[in-house]
Amino acid sequence: MISRVSAICRATCFVGVTLPLMPAQFLLIKFWPAMARRLPYHYHRLCCRILGFDIRISGKLPDAGQCLIVSNHVSWIDIVALSTIAPLSFVAKREVASWPFFGWLAKLQRTVFVDRERRHSTKHSRSEMEERLSAGDRIVLFPEGTSHDGASVLPFKSSFFAAASSADVAVVPVTLAYARHWNLPMTRRNRPRFAWYADMELIPHLWEAICAGPLTVQIVIHDALDAQTREDRKLAAVISQRVIRRSLAAALHGRLVLE
Repeated sequence: MISRVSAICRATCFVGVTLPLMPAQFLLIKFWPAMARRLPYHYHRLCCRILGFDIRISGKLPDAGQCLIVSNHVSWIDIVALSTIAPLSFVAKREVASWPFFGWLAKLQRTVFVDRERRHSTKHSRSEMEERLSAGDRIVLFPEGTSHDGASVLPFKSSFFAAASSADVAVVPVTLAYARHWNLPMTRRNRPRFAWYADMELIPHLWEAICAGPLTVQIVIHDALDAQTREDRKLAAVISQRVIRRSLAAALHGRLVLE
């Protein structure tokens, strides 16, 4: 644990950086969309330094063009960590849009909000994703549909993989491993300090994560799925889950697996 004074300083810096950038990002979305895509990338890299998150990235995204990134889901920290890879937008559950402050941040990062409880809304959300991908966006999907403790990978839901059916859209599996705490292997006891799931309240969890001290997040970017796999959404979900599960187990045990 870090001192309470240090934690307060980090939280104050986070708020001090975030509040002025929110209206700036709003204006960029209206008048300079290209820069609106890039600002969250620089913002989240700064937030990682402020909050004490050490992001280790292995592999790289395709150099150009739109892509659908599929990743395991552990915490709100995933958004901060993944946003350091490249300018990205996310797919999130509809309720996030109504959250005070964090819902506004999600909207300012041009999040695609989906209602996973209503099947008839899936087609509309998928169409929105297709439009965004066709426009050149890179979108992150968490196919597990929920966060968890990060020690394993839940079955992937395949519905939104269909948004990448176009031959020009790469599907890239990405592994998130909350690997180390204070540069020591992450323990089961410390995992809930950073993994946000079940009925944990967001603000107290954010404060606990800040107080807990340095976190190392290993991000492994795998090769894009081949065209034949990508065209079958169920097969794409199964293969992506298999790749990420194997890589997560390796990363949590101090090894690195690139595929």
